[in-house]
Amino acid sequence: MKFFLLLSLIGFCWAQYNPHTQSGRTSIVHLFEWRWVDIAKECERYLAPKGFGGVQVSPPNENIVISNPSRPWWERYQPISYKICTRSGNEDEFKDMVKRCNNVGVRIYVDAVINHMCGAGGGAGTSSTCGTYYNANNRDFPGVSYSANHFNDGKCNGEINNYNDANQVIDLGGEAIKSSEYFGNGRVTEFKYGAKLGTVIRKWSGEKMAYLKNWGEGWGFVPSDRALVFVDNHDNQRGHGAGGSSILTFWDARMYKMAVGFMLAHPYGFTRVMSSYRWTRKFQNGKDVNDWIGPPNKNGVTKEVTINADTTCGNDWVCEHRWRQIRNMVAFRNVVNGQPFSNWWDNGSNQVAFGRGNKGFIVFNNDDKALSKTLQTGLPAGTYCDVISGDKINGKCTGTKVSVGSDGKAQFSISNSAEDPFIAIHAESKL
Repeated sequence: MKFFLLLSLIGFCWAQYNPHTQSGRTSIVHLFEWRWVDIAKECERYLAPKGFGGVQVSPPNENIVISNPSRPWWERYQPISYKICTRSGNEDEFKDMVKRCNNVGVRIYVDAVINHMCGAGGGAGTSSTCGTYYNANNRDFPGVSYSANHFNDGKCNGEINNYNDANQVIDLGGEAIKSSEYFGNGRVTEFKYGAKLGTVIRKWSGEKMAYLKNWGEGWGFVPSDRALVFVDNHDNQRGHGAGGSSILTFWDARMYKMAVGFMLAHPYGFTRVMSSYRWTRKFQNGKDVNDWIGPPNKNGVTKEVTINADTTCGNDWVCEHRWRQIRNMVAFRNVVNGQPFSNWWDNGSNQVAFGRGNKGFIVFNNDDKALSKTLQTGLPAGTYCDVISGDKINGKCTGTKVSVGSDGKAQFSISNSAEDPFIAIHAESKL
């Protein structure tokens, strides 16, 4: 059923760890491949005012420069040192970003590449984002003082030939350093990378990092009021649109917005939304090579994220987090935080609705027919502004209004061909 497909698009939710966001902020955004200077500006001008709790940043460690294909997104996951020196910026810019974002209550979450270096196919030389020498085939990475003695050759040095093979992907192919005195059994004797980022001053072991292996993915949060660390196996991301957002079709876009809306309305876990960049279909020798696409750039230099007069992004950046439907659902989640899941309804197919206590209610129509139904919202009587179709501005609604009766019930009508076939109301959208 289509609705179950919608659920499969929800993405990652994290229930195990305290994310240490500022009180009342319940979601973060992954500003994929953004420059540090642009993230600092976005924290101040948009993320903090709109109630975002944090930003996941792309790996800030030095990586090899890949020319064939030209500067793909995944070169960020080919580390050769722990220097903070990438196409997103340098160490001073990184520190400034962390300081400025935290000053407005927006935390920085680092996508940390640990327990592996670049693959054997990376070659040798100084073709890296900061010019540090490396010899991948010989397992020689003097930038972090790693040599062949630190690697577990014969077990984790094979290449990944099939990204649909879970065993190959989990083992990380030619990039893994899974065991030794330095990397044995998930232990990291000294998390130098974290210390360099300013996230920790003392040593951390893998156990303290709370690194989890779950189909190769894990999340670890360092309890700090500065940068936090996000640990993930990037090979699981391949084939899942990790390289950005295409020019979405009408149906793709509305499905994406509904999926994110469901995730943000549901009480499970800690939510992250994606914000990416624009690319068009590219083929080489008849093969779709979209997976190669790196961030918008001019001669290899990542473009500035510019802001248009209508608050959308320019310079080929998509900025889904600025879409009304998504940023208003981030606010919805903040409003209903701590409220129970309630008042579930469905038509046995792909029309569903549910509430969050007496603070919020959402209705989806992902069916092949129109929805027209009176539903129990659990909200106090009054007129509410639907935050999907519009905004509450100066006590008035720019979108659809929903009238809730004294019994908590309201009539909902949603066309199956609507641009956004869902409605959301909450306590702070009451007129």
